[in-house]
Amino acid sequence: MSDLAVVHTIARLAQSEGGPARSVAALCRSLSKESVGVEIVTGDVEFDARVPVRASGVARRWGRVQPLRGAFERLLEERIAATRAAAVHDHGIWLDSNRAAARVADRRSVARIVSPRGMLSEWSLAHRGWRKRIAWRAYQRRDLETADALHATSDLEAEEIRAAGIGVPIAILPNGVELPPEAERDPAPPDRIRRFLFLSRIHPKKGLEALVEAWRAARPAGWELVIAGPDERGHRAQIERQARGLGADSAIRFRDAVSDDEKWGLYGTADVFVLPTSSENFGAVVAEALASSVPVITTRAAPWSSLVEHGCGWWTEVGVEPLSAAIREAAELPDGDRRAMGARGRRLVAERFAWPVIARRMIDVYHWLAGERAAPDCVRTDS
Repeated sequence: MSDLAVVHTIARLAQSEGGPARSVAALCRSLSKESVGVEIVTGDVEFDARVPVRASGVARRWGRVQPLRGAFERLLEERIAATRAAAVHDHGIWLDSNRAAARVADRRSVARIVSPRGMLSEWSLAHRGWRKRIAWRAYQRRDLETADALHATSDLEAEEIRAAGIGVPIAILPNGVELPPEAERDPAPPDRIRRFLFLSRIHPKKGLEALVEAWRAARPAGWELVIAGPDERGHRAQIERQARGLGADSAIRFRDAVSDDEKWGLYGTADVFVLPTSSENFGAVVAEALASSVPVITTRAAPWSSLVEHGCGWWTEVGVEPLSAAIREAAELPDGDRRAMGARGRRLVAERFAWPVIARRMIDVYHWLAGERAAPDCVRTDS
């Protein structure tokens, strides 16, 4: 067992949960490679985390699987004691697992850091807002204010935390990304169909309605748009109907969710990646696309100003017109220019977002929480 042990908590560790579950699993794998003692306590497991995962009892609530609070608390308390954990790292807010983590950390006098995972954004707070307003007053604000620190994946998310009135220290560290093997992108024959790729949850906040409208307006000749990802609450059928109604469906193809192994191959077929999101605390798929040497179009609702700063993509205002303009510009570039943008994007990810880099910086945060070191540079204490 390492001298430093951390217990992570998350309501559900399943690929269908999207970015947070994937990034938590990847962070824990990377921490364990750095000789940190890591365990994950969760309500339900459908994920190969490659580190010890302990599942509590589960119950179905609000149409989703969530952990039973009592079972979750007992298991978390047991694992903190068994590992002599220096900290509890809790992921997400609003759920019974998050309330359990706050109570157990307080009882055990263990440092607690919370990663809200974008759930304090304006869009997220408005989604099912009446329920969240009740929870905020009843327990959620208190549980965040009593945390030793919060973890934000961008300056934008840190600003959202402060806007919510939470004044505890914030560690600002992005999610990491696995770097796939570097592949040579050979010049494509002139008659090949080029491809824009969207790969994420098919969910209202991802901006697919605007993307279909922008695609119809741009209509780049010799290009197709592939929309891939897990369908949430029937949103894919809505987008397909919209595409048919606009007459844009002939150059749009839909794919179901892809596995982690399959996704890298799909990125490899793309000429441009597009994420027209309305709200994103980080946007792991942006980093993955860049790691695959694919230039990216995303909106200013995602914290990716570095796309412009490093010449590897487009960072547009939210809306149909800015998106269609970026699609046209990307489609009209010579293939060689797009390949050069993709190469710059991969260098950016390797330097700033590779998981080993992020894991080592997070370890510094844990040592600070344990009182063993001064606060690292990524920690903001202003309120």
